[in-house]
Amino acid sequence: MNPFLQVNDPDDPRLADYRHMRDRDLAAEGGRFVAESELVVRRLLASRLTTHSVLATPTRLATLADALARATCPVYVATQGVLDAIAGFHVHRGCLAIGQRPSNATIPADAKTILVLEDLVSADNLGASARNAAAFGADALMLSPRCADPYYRKAVRVSIGAVFQLPVVPCTRWPDDLLALKAAGFELYGAVLDDRAALLPTVRRAPKVALLLGTEGPGLSASARAACDHLITIPMAPGADSLNVATAGAVALYHLQQAADT
Repeated sequence: MNPFLQVNDPDDPRLADYRHMRDRDLAAEGGRFVAESELVVRRLLASRLTTHSVLATPTRLATLADALARATCPVYVATQGVLDAIAGFHVHRGCLAIGQRPSNATIPADAKTILVLEDLVSADNLGASARNAAAFGADALMLSPRCADPYYRKAVRVSIGAVFQLPVVPCTRWPDDLLALKAAGFELYGAVLDDRAALLPTVRRAPKVALLLGTEGPGLSASARAACDHLITIPMAPGADSLNVATAGAVALYHLQQAADT
């Protein structure tokens, strides 16, 4: 088992990646990211991504002992006070890790369902959407250039580590990337608020589906809507104007999953 390394000095140079996290962009310093909470750190350690180190309180390391048994990275232990001083805020979950972002993520050749997010700027909504995609069997997550960072600390935490298991494919040519999806055999289903759109319960899925969700508020752009093969909408009770984008994505993904099984 990898021995724990006791840390008593918040300025210990070995912990530079953890220092003053709120003011840092680890991606700009080498493509690293922060995993926070026991469950997220467990999923990072179990994933194919590189874990550079783990930092936690004695209590949290005790509960992580099984996951750390085969860890090859340094594992640092610090009191809650030292941990908070290093991070620059109260780490109430008592557990952090530094991971390495994947490079050159691509859509799997056998993918049947993809979730495509356009300009989601909220880390919470992006993280929740990634969690929903993993829960409902999506094979990849595709992001337009203006989306929030999927490996930002909050997005990773809200996703419960789903961004570790899903290929997260950043787009560089928007909306041309949507046309490339169509050329690869995917039919594009755009979730919209539109009386002319097909009601979700009536929608039948194609063999290869890309579900598009638009930015908070305005929804899908005109160019994204124009690329869609199908525009779909979720029926709601009278007086309800909309759903949170992540919630709408969960409902639509569930329907598409069930449609694939029938």
